[in-house]
Amino acid sequence: MAQSELWVATGNKGKLNEFKTLFDRDMPLVKMFSTNDLKVFSAPPENGATYLDNARIKAKSIRILKPDAWSMGDDSGLEVEALNNLPGVHSARYAGPHARDSENVAKLLKMMQMRAGANRNAKFVCCIVAYSPQKADGTFEEHIFNGELKGVITKTPAGQMGFGYDPVFVPDEQTQSMAELGAGYKNRFSHRAKATLQMIEKMKSWS
Repeated sequence: MAQSELWVATGNKGKLNEFKTLFDRDMPLVKMFSTNDLKVFSAPPENGATYLDNARIKAKSIRILKPDAWSMGDDSGLEVEALNNLPGVHSARYAGPHARDSENVAKLLKMMQMRAGANRNAKFVCCIVAYSPQKADGTFEEHIFNGELKGVITKTPAGQMGFGYDPVFVPDEQTQSMAELGAGYKNRFSHRAKATLQMIEKMKSWS
């Protein structure tokens, strides 16, 4: 296929690195940009009730600006069974609107400590909404991709190779946290990788 553009509605460097690694490996002719590459961009409020709602809000915000390119938005979160699937869609803001990763993790561990002996099962969830380039008649296609990764919440953080809740999440059949397993594992098995690889396959067939 000819080189094409993909605009990602995020300024999160951790996410961007994961997306870029997968596209560079499996679809190297795609040139990736993000909201960091725009001179002016006002991120829309992520006030959706679901991951799909928020992913669509983000994707639409970038599609309007770049209708002739592929555009995408994603929303992801951590769902903990003992916390009734919280923090869920509020994962990035669990400890407050501008909370750092360390603050979100600290609140999560505190909430789990209050439920001593509780079920520690959890899962990471990702939803991607992607829009194809606009056609001459003004139409475009919306595509939705989902991925998840099950595991458990640890009692203390471990590892330096991740972001978000990676230091306290151990995937099923593993003995190390996501932040210890690193990029090699995440780029094959993470919730975001699973959804992104589906998107790559769709873009290959679309082109």
